[in-house]
Order: sequence, then C-alpha cells, then structure tokens
Amino acid sequence: MDVKIAISWKSQLAEEFQKPYFEQLTAFVKSEYQTHTVYPPGKEIFRAFDECDFANVKVVILGQDPYHGPGQANGLCFSVHEGVRVPPSLVNIFKEINADIGKPIPASGELERWAEQGVLLLNATLTVRAASPGSHQNKGWETFTDAVIKKISDEKQNVVFLLWGAYAQKKGEIIDRNNHLVLMSAHPSPFSADRGFFGCKHFSKANTYLKSNGLKEIEW
Repeated sequence: MDVKIAISWKSQLAEEFQKPYFEQLTAFVKSEYQTHTVYPPGKEIFRAFDECDFANVKVVILGQDPYHGPGQANGLCFSVHEGVRVPPSLVNIFKEINADIGKPIPASGELERWAEQGVLLLNATLTVRAASPGSHQNKGWETFTDAVIKKISDEKQNVVFLLWGAYAQKKGEIIDRNNHLVLMSAHPSPFSADRGFFGCKHFSKANTYLKSNGLKEIEW
C-alpha cells in the first residue's frame, strides 16, 4: 500500500503498511472522511512524521486522540494551529515549562518548532470524528502507533519518552528502559495536572539527558 508519509518513515514502516489490519484501517478512515466530519484534515494525518524525520527523533510525547473540535487538530499531539485558542492541557504544559526552565509562556499553541527539533508529537489514534472523542479507537491506529514506538525503541538509542497519564504509560510498556529515558507523570489535563504533572520537571530532565548523551537540547 502506498502511504503518503515522509520517506524516512516510509522505509522504516514499510512492513506495517502491507499488513491486513492497516488495509482495513485505511478503508475505515477513507469511509469516515467521506461520510462524516473527521479531524485532522486528511493531509495532516501523518504530519507528526512529516515534521520529524526518523533520524532526528530525540524526544517522543505520546497523546491519545486528536482534538475533536473545529479547527483544533493539526496532526501534532497537544498542538493547535497559529491563531487557535490554546487548549487547557497545552496551557498547563506551557505553565510547567515556565516553572521548570523559566521560558515565557507563548501566545501560540503551534508546536511545529518542537517537531522540527526532533520531538515526535504522536497521538495513539491519528484521526477522530468531530465532537466524538474516542470514535476512531480500536480500529487499528493503536496497533500502528505501537509499531512506531517499538521501531524507535529497537532502532534508536537515547530517546526521551514523555508519558503523561495512565494511557500513555500503558502504551509505553514496550519501550526498552536500558536504551532510553522514560519519564512518567500525571496527565496535564486540568483534571489531573495537580496530581503530579506540575512539578515533574520533565523538560529540564529531558534536556539534561540529551546533553549527557552528546545530543542537542530542545528549545522548549
């Protein structure tokens, strides 16, 4: 199956694209886009990969579903396009960065600048029906994104994985802790940020680890 995804990822994931589950997933997603409003726009489904080359991956942040409101989802987990109101979880992420490393809170929620530095902003499910969170779960996306995580874990060294909340932590159980740094905390959602996300210092910890392994730090 010919999938429109960045070349570096296409070669890494070639086997996945030939599997029956991926063909079934593709048929489901195409049907959903034809019959419902689905986010993100089709050309942004694989944007996390297009903006962050496989060779450049230094940090992986795991989300769950894309945003399901109009104009929010842009293919990068937690991110929204320039000019879109910053969602509450991202507000809390920016607050933690400010408290952790003193970086001013930005006006824009567009995280493309992180992706370009090697942060893979990966949702577990890459599409969602409008106003219907979880609507594209258990259709095959999770199998695909598990394969992505395993590929990074197996083929790369010294990647930082940021796992926020129980869902991401469960998904991250396949990561080789001997070769990578796995940082876990509560989810940055307003419902849980006070239970361990605030004060986790994941951003400075990630940079300390990258620097200690001779890698360039992320400009959060």
